Amino acid sequence: MSIRIKMLLSFTGMLVISLLFILLTASLYTIAATGDLQSFRDIYKVHYQINPLTEQGESIFQEMKFLAKNDPDDLQDKVLLREYDMKLRAEKSGLYVRRENSQIFESLTFNQPELKQALPAYDLNNYQIRSTFNIGERFYAYAKFDFQYSDGERGSIFVIRERSPFAELTRKLLPVMSVLLIGVLIIANLLLFRWITRSFIKPLSQLRSSAEHIKNGNLSFKIQLNSNDEVGQLSEAFESMRNQLQRSYALRQQDEANRKELISNISHDLRTPITNIKGYIEGIRDGVANTPEKMESYVNIIHSKAVSMDKLVDELFLYSKLDLNQEPFLFETVDIADFLEDSIEELRYDMEDKGVALHWNNQVSGPAMAALDAEKLKRTVVNVVDNALKYMENEHKRFEITLQADEKWITMVFKDNGRGIPEEALPYIFERFYRAEQSRNSSTGGSGLGLAIARQIIDGHGGLIWAESRPNDGTSIYIKLKRLNEERNY
Repeated sequence: MSIRIKMLLSFTGMLVISLLFILLTASLYTIAATGDLQSFRDIYKVHYQINPLTEQGESIFQEMKFLAKNDPDDLQDKVLLREYDMKLRAEKSGLYVRRENSQIFESLTFNQPELKQALPAYDLNNYQIRSTFNIGERFYAYAKFDFQYSDGERGSIFVIRERSPFAELTRKLLPVMSVLLIGVLIIANLLLFRWITRSFIKPLSQLRSSAEHIKNGNLSFKIQLNSNDEVGQLSEAFESMRNQLQRSYALRQQDEANRKELISNISHDLRTPITNIKGYIEGIRDGVANTPEKMESYVNIIHSKAVSMDKLVDELFLYSKLDLNQEPFLFETVDIADFLEDSIEELRYDMEDKGVALHWNNQVSGPAMAALDAEKLKRTVVNVVDNALKYMENEHKRFEITLQADEKWITMVFKDNGRGIPEEALPYIFERFYRAEQSRNSSTGGSGLGLAIARQIIDGHGGLIWAESRPNDGTSIYIKLKRLNEERNY
């Protein structure tokens, strides 16, 4: 449920509760006063039988009552009666005067044909001079006085006022109802505040506390998600951000560890040839190489170590540029079959010297065109082959290159029959600086960056590279590149 709907329901609920409480209180008051809900209107009759007129209306009635006792014949003067009626109209009342069964004066305020029949009979003793009566659904309160004219005929004066019982009772009960309404609103607001606090303030406070934890570098906590509204969605997004930050921090820590390991490994790889070079140079300076044959051997070893150092520095420089996206790719349309055949010719002699049987298996009929940077892809092939040759310890060494293709992809497979890669290490062999397993240990030579560089280059081509291996059954490196349906120049 959204916050907007919650707020709408809250205020609507407060309004409905207040109105229901007012109606309930009014009903309870009526029952308490009458003892019967069906006698609801009786309470108004009782009230208006005691106080039928306003204060000013009552004053006019007393004046006319005095006149009826002392000069009753004056109450037949219609001009005088009209003056009294005008005064009563200001009080929203009216005057009615009768003589025996005839009407002497009726105020225009009433406009009620049944008024004469609704009035009570004569009571010269005036036991009840204030009461109420109904004409249909209309409710009237009155004050009357019965008297005798000078000729002995009976007469009556009525000061009548139409009343609204509900409005009058509301006016009487307004102070009590106001106090009760204020009490209800206070309680409702307290309950609403508690609900809003639990629904909104508490989660927001949790988010603030979480932000403080993150600011202090503490990411090892979890935000509790308790709702699906906007605050809950914010908490979910905040928790997702915290998880991402925690993963990023873990990766940074891993990168830092990898960087330290790289520095350690590179320092070792550089220190070893430098130490060897220094040793052989000192041997030359001390005259140990005292024959032309020894001198030539020492110089060749020094040259070999310098070449190894140069290759290591070159790989570090290339990987750094690839990692920072600072190495440009010069794409051109090339037939992969021709490319691999040229690469095999360059590799064949070196592999034959190492006793490796090289096999070329072209399963593609016709050209297999792709957009590639030939120099960088050749570097990838060389790195894959060098990595395989390092771990071939079989008596009969074998290396196979296979080319496959479908309508969308070209696949190159490089398979050796070496000792293979442990299953737990296989997912990490293309990661940068990964040297944790024996199959990537620096004791085998090289920088350990060959396959990481290969992955960077293939990613730059928009392709895929992965490995499949089983211990003692060799390793297969797969490289997939997008195939072009027609020649294009880049």
